[in-house]
Amino acid sequence: MADTDTDENQVSDDDWAAAMEEQTDAEAKPAEDDDPWAAAMQEQAAADLAAAAAEGESPYQAKPASQLFPDFGAERSGAGGNNDLDMILDIPVQITVELGRTKLSIRNLLQLAHGSVVELDGLAGEPMDVLVNGTLIAQGEVVVVNEKFGIRLTDIITPAERMRKLRH
Repeated sequence: MADTDTDENQVSDDDWAAAMEEQTDAEAKPAEDDDPWAAAMQEQAAADLAAAAAEGESPYQAKPASQLFPDFGAERSGAGGNNDLDMILDIPVQITVELGRTKLSIRNLLQLAHGSVVELDGLAGEPMDVLVNGTLIAQGEVVVVNEKFGIRLTDIITPAERMRKLRH
């Protein structure tokens, strides 16, 4: 097969340069129809650069966290601060008072009958653990009020102590 290059099939240097220029222009400027987010992000970046230049700052200079993030620790004005707490006040939690624990084999468990005594590791007079959703939050002593058992809290675990126990 012979290579037949005619004037019609040859690409001139001008045509090649024009095609390369079109490609460069298309890559440099995103089409808004193709990617509106890219165009919006470029506009925002340009606005940020202009604002930084107007304030005499470098756009690449680090800003303090107080300028970037709101202060969540500060008191909020109005009733908005109470609404955050009000959202969680009605969430139910499970409170458990633990007298003690023990391990039994299935053989011994199946031998238990009415009147059997199961020995626990807790000692008489020792404070009982108070757990909220399985997390120890306090200790207390058993009391009887109107023929019902209750617990009088004697020691409340601080949040710092709870965090320390979680790490170990």
